[in-house]
Amino acid sequence: MKLVTAIIKPSRLDPVLEALKEAGATGLTVTEVRGFGRQKGKTEVYRGAEYAVKLLPKMKLEIVCPSDRWERIVDAVVDAARSGKIGDGKVWVGDLDTVVRVRTGERDDQAVLD
Repeated sequence: MKLVTAIIKPSRLDPVLEALKEAGATGLTVTEVRGFGRQKGKTEVYRGAEYAVKLLPKMKLEIVCPSDRWERIVDAVVDAARSGKIGDGKVWVGDLDTVVRVRTGERDDQAVLD
């Protein structure tokens, strides 16, 4: 079992969700988050005054999948989220020991597959 975590721009959420559906993701969690990477935020102008935005809005996606699907899931996120500009985001993959579906008690692959 793998946990795929992605941080992407909010404007790329809908294309990424569509790509994940096509890649066979059976479920995910999306959270609105704020953060920064190499760009360290950005400068905005509001009513003539300049101010720094240090934490930029991002979307965090968490997808639990069987070990044989994670590469397809990662490729789908990267392809759909890429704009070629700074701040496109990051994706990382971690191992999961056990997943349990609370309603039925099913474990591991049966807990995440339909």
